[in-house]
Amino acid sequence: MSQGSTPAAYQVDPGQVRRDREAILAVWHGNLGEDARMGAKFDWFYAQCPFGEPSVCLLRAAPQAAPIGVAAAGPRRLMAAAGAIEAGVLVDLAVAAAHRSLGPAMMLQTALAEVAGQRFGLLYGFPNPKAAPVFKRIGYSKLGEMIRYARVLRYAGYLARRLPRPLARLASLPLDFAVRLRDAWRARADRRWSARWSDAADARFDTVWAASLPIDGALAIRNTAFARWRFDACPLEKTRYLLLENETDGTLHAWFACQPRGDLLHVRDFWAVDASRGLDRACIDALLRAARKAGHAAVSVEIAAEAGHLDGWLGAGFSARSRRPVYGKWTRDGAMPPLFLTSADEDE
Repeated sequence: MSQGSTPAAYQVDPGQVRRDREAILAVWHGNLGEDARMGAKFDWFYAQCPFGEPSVCLLRAAPQAAPIGVAAAGPRRLMAAAGAIEAGVLVDLAVAAAHRSLGPAMMLQTALAEVAGQRFGLLYGFPNPKAAPVFKRIGYSKLGEMIRYARVLRYAGYLARRLPRPLARLASLPLDFAVRLRDAWRARADRRWSARWSDAADARFDTVWAASLPIDGALAIRNTAFARWRFDACPLEKTRYLLLENETDGTLHAWFACQPRGDLLHVRDFWAVDASRGLDRACIDALLRAARKAGHAAVSVEIAAEAGHLDGWLGAGFSARSRRPVYGKWTRDGAMPPLFLTSADEDE
């Protein structure tokens, strides 16, 4: 599998997760992150995925030589109106420094696209701006943008970027009061649910998912098994869930998978019984109340979706802060359905 002017000595072989663990970790060493963290990630993301092992390709500088590059596609199961879609998220591209030129990287990514494209109906990834041209040359196209939205709850830290800290604290008091008053007034008729925190995924996530069908677009199946693997079993970050339950009968209406980052609460994922066409603003108002009560100064979320899915977030005062492209390749016949992603649809 050669590409352009890549030396003929390079070759790409399909990898096997359990057989090639140490070889893959050796390539990752010094390239992707701290060794203990990457070892824990491998044992979780690669060896424990409930949808099967990732597709892996290994780059060698000569036949039978130790790998000097690796790329993978982690399996995800999506649901669309026409049925289930097996998808692969492109992750963990690493090439040893001595071989870090366009040719070997292109060869490795091209081979992965060929191998994983035979297995998955959709391949998608989040390349940095420098890597985007490479993705285009391999045959990927831009599917959308992952946009980070944020909503400030307490303004002292935000104002401290522009004012001396004592003045920022003083100036934040009327702003904080006005925001709380506005939120309380707007949500006066929305207190349909009681909110509580949980340290583990709830078995009722299955009921919430089933109630949300049919799906408008294509998105990962957000059931209990997915949450338990993606968050509860993940050794890299601790996740807490905010559960919104019906005040009358206690049934679960919605959930948010959240991770604190300093005084920021980041929503990694969410779902609700009526979320297939966009999350109700009342649910987001309940999230904001719970986050404020827990002492957080801001809430953020990352979403790639059609505009209609964002109405609730924008209506609750969230605004776009940053964006990054999503590239992918649809390998099925027919048009690709609209894609819905959160940061839970990445590898970390």
